[in-house]
Amino acid sequence: MPDLPERDAPDAPEPPESDAERRRRRARFLRELAEARELRDRVQPRRAKTARLRHAMRMRTFRW
Repeated sequence: MPDLPERDAPDAPEPPESDAERRRRRARFLRELAEARELRDRVQPRRAKTARLRHAMRMRTFRW
């Protein structure tokens, strides 16, 4: 993958990333994760339905 930095480069010390960069990276990851879940739900509707029912049952039996 050409867009990933090489981890074995000894002459390139990584500067600590800022909070904004970390939040941006996290937001992008969460968007991609949600997109992957939507795609999986469209491709496997039966599994998505059982997952929804299972989640609803968990929420009904959860004690606050």
